Amino acid sequence: MQKRKAVWPWVIVGVVAVGGAGWWLFKDDLQKLASPQVNALPEPLPPAGPSAPPEPTAPATPSGPQYPLAAEDAADPALPGLTDSDAAAWQALGALFPADALGLLLREHLVQRVVVHIDNLTQPSLPATAMAVRPLPGALQVEPGAEGGSQIAAANSARYAPYVAAFSQADVAALGKAYRRFYPLFQQAYRETGHPHAHFNDRLVAVIDHLLAAPEPQRPLAVQADERGRQRFVDPALQQLSVGQKALLRLDAAQAAAVKQQLRALRAEVTRG
Repeated sequence: MQKRKAVWPWVIVGVVAVGGAGWWLFKDDLQKLASPQVNALPEPLPPAGPSAPPEPTAPATPSGPQYPLAAEDAADPALPGLTDSDAAAWQALGALFPADALGLLLREHLVQRVVVHIDNLTQPSLPATAMAVRPLPGALQVEPGAEGGSQIAAANSARYAPYVAAFSQADVAALGKAYRRFYPLFQQAYRETGHPHAHFNDRLVAVIDHLLAAPEPQRPLAVQADERGRQRFVDPALQQLSVGQKALLRLDAAQAAAVKQQLRALRAEVTRG
């Protein structure tokens, strides 16, 4: 969260329900996100930054998913391979969200970036190589708060409004249908990022649950600049939250409620079996 040019790294991705939930949310955590070159994309992508807690040890042998997907809308024979999926994924997104809501997405290695981005939402930070979007012009707006401090300005919510609306008004059934169609690609990308025996849909549900567990403190929230000029939450309990949960706190209360309501609907859609 920083008073400078914003970066919005959640992804509005119709094929990945929770990715669509919040690319507008994180935008103030990093100073700049340069558009990476195709050949510069790590293979596999790093699942987390160096400060992230260790991931649970994967089982030695594959096990069945906790949340298997429904069989309808399964991948069709025309689904491209992962390395050739950018055009198809972009076409699917275009049918689900308005063009202006997709303008920040990095189109190269889209599926892989979405998977890594989602996987990192529960971490303390999000490495630049895990980002899936371009910088958004604008800065986090603050205003004078109590006792001479600063707080997130009420006007700041206007910056998020069109993206919150695009997500919260999206057709959840259509999102689920596209997600199930493209799921083999997301599953392949997830396993190639260091989870050889895990299931991406299980991880997606866990991330949704993590975001839904974000606290709902009374707004406005007090912030203060650190030695580098970055705005941090004054409350240490809020500042130590994951990057995904802190992102929700930057919204106003009504926006956060709308996002969580849609997240609950998405969770139901991808767990109905």
